[in-house]
Amino acid sequence: QVQLVESGGGLVQAGDSLRLSCAASGLTFSRLVMGWFRQFPGKEREFVAAINWSGGSTDYADSVKGRFTISRDNAKNTVYLQMNSLKPEDTAVYYCAANLVLATMDKSEYNYWGQGTQVTVSS
Repeated sequence: QVQLVESGGGLVQAGDSLRLSCAASGLTFSRLVMGWFRQFPGKEREFVAAINWSGGSTDYADSVKGRFTISRDNAKNTVYLQMNSLKPEDTAVYYCAANLVLATMDKSEYNYWGQGTQVTVSS
């Protein structure tokens, strides 16, 4: 069973940066495709970024392209989301997710989820 634990959320001001981390256990990390999603209050969870097994391929939602960077360290079983130039509209609970097949925006393809970490951006 894969376990994912996010960390790094918090309260920041607009324009600041944060780095989220997600530590994985329970399966060979380099086999996992990893994604980040976020959920606004009362809304569906939405795709933020995804990265393939090697880290050689990434994908981003248009709303974060150029500001957020997903990366992974297979030696540390960890995936990161570097968030720069944060905006109040980035305020959400951020979730790490994993699957064994495909780096995709489709949340239904992800089998494993973390508990989420709150990111709040004040104006």
